Amino acid sequence: MYHSKISGLGYYVPENVVTNDDLSKIMDTNDEWIQERTGIQERRHIIRGEDTTTSMGVKAAKIAIERSGVAKEDIDFVIFATLSPDYYFPGPGVLVQRDLGLRTVGALDVRNQCSGFVYAISVADQFIKTGMYKNILVIGSEVHSTGLDMTTRGRGVSVIFGDGAGAAILSRSDDAGKGILSTHLHSEGQHAEELALVAPGMGKRWVTDIIKDNDPNDESYYPYMNGQFVFKNAVVRFSEVIMEGLQANNLQVSDINMLIPHQANLRISQFIQQKFKLEDSQVHNNIQKYGNTTAASIPIALTEAWEQGKIKEGDLVVLAAFGSGFTWGSVIIRW
Repeated sequence: MYHSKISGLGYYVPENVVTNDDLSKIMDTNDEWIQERTGIQERRHIIRGEDTTTSMGVKAAKIAIERSGVAKEDIDFVIFATLSPDYYFPGPGVLVQRDLGLRTVGALDVRNQCSGFVYAISVADQFIKTGMYKNILVIGSEVHSTGLDMTTRGRGVSVIFGDGAGAAILSRSDDAGKGILSTHLHSEGQHAEELALVAPGMGKRWVTDIIKDNDPNDESYYPYMNGQFVFKNAVVRFSEVIMEGLQANNLQVSDINMLIPHQANLRISQFIQQKFKLEDSQVHNNIQKYGNTTAASIPIALTEAWEQGKIKEGDLVVLAAFGSGFTWGSVIIRW
C-alpha cells in the first residue's frame, strides 16, 4: 500500500475587508456583541464580478501547485469541497479543470459543508493509498456573502461567515511514517435541519415556488442555524473525533504539535483547547480575521500556520471539523 503526503499548500481571500463596525451600519449589531459570541473581528467578502467560488479556488490551487513542485500535467484528479458552487450544476471541480488547463482528469465535488475539506482529504488519501492516483488537487472554497440575509433579521448567521479558498496537493509517498496517518469520518442526519439552507431544493421548495409565493418574509433561501444546539454538539464531536484519530495511531494528546480546528466559532476552538490543555502555540485560529469560511477554513488556516513556521518537519498535525449534516471528521498527519 502507498501513502499520501501534503506536498503543497495555498490560500486566497478577497481583498475586501468587512469589519464588525461595517456590519453595524446595515444591521442592528455591534463589534462587542459579535466578538463576545464568535470571536470574529472582520471577514472578507467578494466584490461581485471579481471573484467566484471557482476563481478563488483556482487562485489558491495555483499557489499550492507551485509550492508542491508537481507539474500541472502530473495532476491526476481534482476534488472540490464547497456548499456555494458557481452553478447549481455542473459543480466547480470541472470548472477548475478547465481554468487550470489540466488534462481531462476526473473531477469530484464534495458537499459536506464545514467538514468538506476533511472529507475531501480522506477521499484523496484513499485514492492514493490504493495506487489509483499519484497527485490529487484538493480545494475548499466558499462564497457566503452573496447568499446571506444582511439585515437585522439575519444577523445571527450573517455576521459569522466570510469568503475565501484554500488548496492542497496530495502526493504519493513511500514513507509510511509520514504524511496522512489516518482519517475518521462521521455523520448524524437526524439533525440535518438544525443547520441548513432548505431552498431552493428539489425536495420541498424550488425556485418556481419562491417566485410564485413572492413572500417578502420568506426565509427559506437563507441559511438557518440553531446556534446553541450546534455549539453543544460541536464541542462533543470535536473532542470525540480528535481522540479517535489519536487512539487509532497509538498517540496521546501530548503528542499534538498543531491542531487546526474548523473555524466555526472561536469559543468552540477555545473550549477544545482548554479541554485538551493545549498551549496557544499548539492551536491555530484565524476566525478573528476571516470569519467562518466553511470548507475553506481548514486549508486557509493550515496554509497560514505553515507559512508562519508553526508547522515543522516531524510535527504531528491534527485537522478536525464539525458542521452541517451533522458531519464531522479528523485527519492525523505526521509532517
